[in-house]
Amino acid sequence: MNFEMVDFRLMVRIAEQNSLTRGAEAAHMSLPAASLRIKALEEAIGTQLLHRTHKGVTLTPSGQAFVQHARQVLGQVEHLRGDLQEYARGLKGHLRVFANTTALSEYLPPVLRTYLLDHPDVNIDLRERTSHDIVRAVSDGQTDIGIIGKTVRTERLEVIPYRMDRTALVVPISHAFAQLDEVAFVDTLEFDHVGLHEASAIHVYLRQICEQLHRTWKLRIQVSNFEAACRMIEAGVGVGILPESAARRHSRNMAIAIVGLADEWAVRALQICTRSVAALPVFARDLVDLLVADAAGSTAAP
Repeated sequence: MNFEMVDFRLMVRIAEQNSLTRGAEAAHMSLPAASLRIKALEEAIGTQLLHRTHKGVTLTPSGQAFVQHARQVLGQVEHLRGDLQEYARGLKGHLRVFANTTALSEYLPPVLRTYLLDHPDVNIDLRERTSHDIVRAVSDGQTDIGIIGKTVRTERLEVIPYRMDRTALVVPISHAFAQLDEVAFVDTLEFDHVGLHEASAIHVYLRQICEQLHRTWKLRIQVSNFEAACRMIEAGVGVGILPESAARRHSRNMAIAIVGLADEWAVRALQICTRSVAALPVFARDLVDLLVADAAGSTAAP
């Protein structure tokens, strides 16, 4: 049986949107045209790919298998384009990168600035996800490169050591904990907290820690970034759990104190993960090399 690339893209978009209508829109196709393509595809394969209900559509087991292979095929086409870039001018590359909160906010911006200046014909889709979601996305072909904590399982993926991610307690300088060297996270739960938005990876991670402790996380306010969190902490709104690197940067001009966390999870090794570095297109391997070199340079710096 013959498959067309447009069918692969359509099914992937439908899977991402959990909707035939929105999937068709994302694939730049009318709903009737998308419905006809799916029907023709199901007839050609001889099995149903979608469960259709009044609430929308879901993938059947055969639909899930089709989407998984479709992502791999589309990924390989993208890799082919990347490998041929140096021979075919004007052909753009598209690179997908998923990272946790700290990597996305603290480590990636300067690296990506350098990379994009050196690769004007490459676009990057950068998204924040939890480590577990990133591993799943890399495995399923939804993203090319992931930056994750070492604590998650990464079977069948290739991993490269990246950086150490330290999380700390940030308090106003007048706070009772300000003079301590370290404190257990559970002891901070007596106080109101300043947190990041619910979609952030660090929020999801801390919420899971609180659930494991069977304790309530008293969020007084949620903000969009580390600087806003530090300003709220400085103003006495609450305490916060933030990446130590971000807290130290903002402590230079804010009246906040940084206290170490005694919990083992507060220090995590970050890793770069891909399905296979060798299978990545040339322009994607360039980014991996740049990330590794930047981390090595940071470690070597005094």
